[in-house]
Amino acid sequence: MFKKLIQKIMSTNFVVNYRKILPYVKPYWVRALAAVLISIPIGSMDAVIAWSFKPYMDVVMVEKSAAAANYIPMLIILFSCLQSLLGYAATYLNTWVGRKITNDVKMDLFDKLMLNDASYFDTTTSGNIMMRYNHDVDTACNGLLSNLKLFTTRFFSSISLIGVLFYNSWQLAVVAVAILLGAFYPLTTVRRRIKAVMDKTIFSGAAVMSHYNETYSGNRIISSYNLYDYQRKRFQGTLKQVFKLGIKMVQRTGMMSPLMHFIVSLGIALVIWIGSYLIVHHEISAGNFVSFISALIMLYHPIKSIGNNFNSVQMSFLAMERVFQQLERVPSIHNCENPIILKNVKDKIEYKNVSFSYVKNKPVLKNINLSIKVGQTVAFVGNSGGGKTTLVNLLPRFYDVKSGEVQIDGIDVRKYDLNSLRDNIAIVFQDNFLFAGSIRDNILLGKENASDEEINHAIKSACLEEFISSLDKGLDTQIGERGVLLSGGQKQRIAIARAFIKKAPIVILDEATSALDNKSEAVVQQAIDNLMKDRTVMIIAHRLSTVRNADRIVVVNYGEIVEEGTHDELISKDGVYSSLYRSQIR
Repeated sequence: MFKKLIQKIMSTNFVVNYRKILPYVKPYWVRALAAVLISIPIGSMDAVIAWSFKPYMDVVMVEKSAAAANYIPMLIILFSCLQSLLGYAATYLNTWVGRKITNDVKMDLFDKLMLNDASYFDTTTSGNIMMRYNHDVDTACNGLLSNLKLFTTRFFSSISLIGVLFYNSWQLAVVAVAILLGAFYPLTTVRRRIKAVMDKTIFSGAAVMSHYNETYSGNRIISSYNLYDYQRKRFQGTLKQVFKLGIKMVQRTGMMSPLMHFIVSLGIALVIWIGSYLIVHHEISAGNFVSFISALIMLYHPIKSIGNNFNSVQMSFLAMERVFQQLERVPSIHNCENPIILKNVKDKIEYKNVSFSYVKNKPVLKNINLSIKVGQTVAFVGNSGGGKTTLVNLLPRFYDVKSGEVQIDGIDVRKYDLNSLRDNIAIVFQDNFLFAGSIRDNILLGKENASDEEINHAIKSACLEEFISSLDKGLDTQIGERGVLLSGGQKQRIAIARAFIKKAPIVILDEATSALDNKSEAVVQQAIDNLMKDRTVMIIAHRLSTVRNADRIVVVNYGEIVEEGTHDELISKDGVYSSLYRSQIR
């Protein structure tokens, strides 16, 4: 039975997980080791108190020794005080090391999170990310050393107390240890019982986090459409699911502690019954028996509640497994072996027989062939959902092609170093993300070490001078989370300034003016025109009036290039482009 228990515990990947976490423990190994070593006397001192009852009973109670009546209580106080001080030291060291390890793991996970490809974020909710990259780390790392401390303390406490049991009566000790092993049996089923429920609980917890994130980000939509009841019902449904899973967890594990309590109580009753017989027949003294019972109760007491503790240990291990799954996950977009550093674009960008799909057997792009020379401005237009954005997203490798190649200067972009590739591309999106902080902070994201002269040039080119001069704090004005304190046009111009300061030879404009009013669009368009000078530009446009001056216009419908040419050439063809243009003019 005991062998089976050990096998079950080992099946939780205890050894594997602790080996994986060792590199994180290594920088703090001195304090971590000290915390473990301190736990040894903490547990061992339990035996001193239990052992002291034998001389107290035999010497004080029976022989009426006054001297022993004084020093034995003092001995108990001294050891209890020392045990308490060591307990505080162990807790402090465990907490210090545990939090350091937690921070280190979170930093590595954060790096992993940022390097994940776009498809990962397409299919993963914000709540799921919060649970996996934050909550699981806290559960795993905080439980790591506390579980080790608990195990070390309990182990040495049990060994020392079992020694007291055998010292007082080997017959009673054999009975007590047999009952102890029987009490551990329910723990062998813990992992199997909670594994499936834990996975579902994590998913439900992630759903709760997603509700909070959606409500925060979509607060204006909720208000304007009076979606209070709708959101409330959705949230209530998720909470009901969490409640059901919590109850199911109790149903599967809640009987363990009561069952162990019952087995332990049977053991104590049996020991008292046998002990009474041994006392009557003068095989043990009253002091032996009291000392034995004290050690037995001290040994059995943590076992009665160890079911709940063992549940938390298992949850910590399961969380640790999920953490390492994320740490070991390799993003689908990554560098090849010996990648080439892209220093500049000298000749052309080329799409060769490119096909792509987000979902298998549902192609978004079909055999695209396209060549863009350095310095050209190429606009992509067409029906919504036709594949325009996907087409340009393949260049900076937000996604990789399913077949064919995207090349820069005749070399597949997958062979370039990913960072150097993206250093050569500046992107202005339709809805540009701005970080909490100042205007200066967000502009400098394009180049952290930019000089004041470069910043001023970027501001002037992005048509931001008048706006910034009207602010009391100028460039150091705080813009709020996601730039909530700015208008759409102001956000776009800051994003354009950020692209300016990057000085990338390739610029991608993804419907950069489609969400703006006419006045804002005119100012932003001027900033865009400045950005486009002397660069290779790829424009995704919904408003065809903004791309009339492009060197070439490519019409993409349903994943295929159906037309390409200049504005005048396409208008004269009386095809898809001319039809779209006339409908917008009307």
